[in-house]
Parts: sequence; structure tokens; C-alpha cells
Amino acid sequence: MSQPTAGQVYELIAANVQGVIRGKPQLVRLAVAALLAEGHLLIEDVPGLGKTTLARCLARSIGGSWNRIQFTPDLLPGDITGVQIYHQGAERFEFRQGGVFANVVVADEVNRGTPKTQSALLEVMAERTVTVDSVRHEVPRPFLVVATQNPIEMEGTYRLPEAQLDRFLMRLSVGYPNLESEVLVIMSDCAGIGPDELNPVVDIPTLRRAAAEVRAAHIDRAICEYAARLAAATREHVALRYGASPRGSIALVRAAQAIAATHGRPFVTPDDIKEVAKPVLEHRLILTAEAELNQRSTSDVVDEVLAAIPAPSVSATSP
Repeated sequence: MSQPTAGQVYELIAANVQGVIRGKPQLVRLAVAALLAEGHLLIEDVPGLGKTTLARCLARSIGGSWNRIQFTPDLLPGDITGVQIYHQGAERFEFRQGGVFANVVVADEVNRGTPKTQSALLEVMAERTVTVDSVRHEVPRPFLVVATQNPIEMEGTYRLPEAQLDRFLMRLSVGYPNLESEVLVIMSDCAGIGPDELNPVVDIPTLRRAAAEVRAAHIDRAICEYAARLAAATREHVALRYGASPRGSIALVRAAQAIAATHGRPFVTPDDIKEVAKPVLEHRLILTAEAELNQRSTSDVVDEVLAAIPAPSVSATSP
């Protein structure tokens, strides 16, 4: 029996998630693309729009392990990474794993944790390992953090540091549903249809193969140069204090490879880069004080950069 392609894996997971998340096909596409790219996902919006529901749907759609960590001001770093506990009978210390030891970690309301607690995610998000008392422990692969956060203006939140924001492949906003979608959401809730009712549609070996296929998608040098030029243009933009780092241009390419797979293509086009430019770059950009006073947004900056940097011709991108 033939194994499903990355595009087929996307279709299976997206259809499963859309059984609960109604009327948001592009949101689901980008979220599943992050999963296929093995990149972390930050979902930001006001309470009640389904951020945690989306994260749980992704977690339940794959046949691996998943943990949910509810971030609160009294959450400790050891609750996330794990701690060494003395075993009196064996007369030695034993490591007790924290919440990050799972294939999918749902970090709910991550910006309600203190900066010290938030920093416990830095190593594991970048290196897929946890160091406790100078001993490194590997987390399961694939490993994905799906974090939700409320707008920073809301009471009881702490701003995520730039170093942590840069570790998220994409930042997505759920947004309010239209009337028809909201009616469907209400009807689904009345019928008892939610994340807990979802069954896994792919197993971990299948997901690993799909992720490997995504990473092997053909990408021409011209596309890589286009991604690098976009990132470089943000560093020179007058409205920004800090532009995207090389990690940002790498993220553009990785996300574009995953988006190409969702469209059923084994190669990347300039349109794939454009489709992921905002969710990949916006949260990596820091506005100047003057730009903030003038009510500029990082979304505006990405639009300007996309308009200013010419895309390579399509004929130069296909294998």
C-alpha cells in the first residue's frame, strides 16, 4: 500500500480540523503548513475566537502525544521543562519530565506566564532539547509548540521577548467569523462536536515522511535570493528599529515549501513566498517609536516590502 504524499497528509489533517474550525480555510491551511514544516505556531487574538480550539484540533489530528500547559503567573519553569527529584529508595536523583515532552505542546495563553517562565521554552523551541542540571534531554520528534496569546493590552499579560517571538515560524490571527460560520459553530457546539471528539487521521511515521517530503521540495536559487532580499529590505526600512534576521528568511523558505505541498506541488513559486510573508515576518519586526505614534503596523511594512522587491519569473522556479 502506497504511503500518502505530503499534500494528501495536509488534506487529511485540514479536513479533520475544519470539522470544528468553521469558515477559516486559509487559517487552517497556514496552521497545518506550520505542522508540516516542523515550525512552531503562535496564535494571537482576543479571547473566545477559538485559538485554543485550533491548537487542540491540530494536536488531536496526529497520532502522537500532546500536552497542554496553561500559563499563569504562578507557573514555574520546572513545570515546563521538568525537575530532578530525589528517589530515596534508590538513593539517587531522577529526572521527572515536564510538559514539553510531547510531540505537540499547547502553550495556552503563553503571555500570562512571567518572563522567567516564558524563557523555559527558548532552548526546547530552538534545539528540541531540554537541559536540567547540565544534563540534556531530547524531546520527541516531530516537536511542535502551538502557543496562544491574548493582545498585550489585556490585563495580566507579559510581552513575549523578541528572542522567543523569533522562534515561532508563523503568527496567525483567528479573527471574527462571518454570520454563517458563527451559526455553524453554534450548531456544532450544540451537537457536542469539538476537539475532544476528533480522532487522529495520521500517525507519527506518516507525519515524519510528509515533513521530509516538504523539506525536499525543490526551491530555486532565485527564490532563495527573493526571500533574502525581502528580509534585507525590512532591515533598511525607515519605519523599523529591527528587521527580520536570517532566521526570518530561512523561515520564509521553510514555510513556502510547506505551502507548496498544500497546493500539491513539489516545487516553490514566488506566490508561495508571498502567501506566507505576513504570518512569517510580521512578528519579527520592531517598529520605531515614530512609526507607532503614526499608527503604522508591521503588516503595512510587509506590504510595502513586497511591493518594492520584484519577484523572480515563474519560469525560473520550476524544476
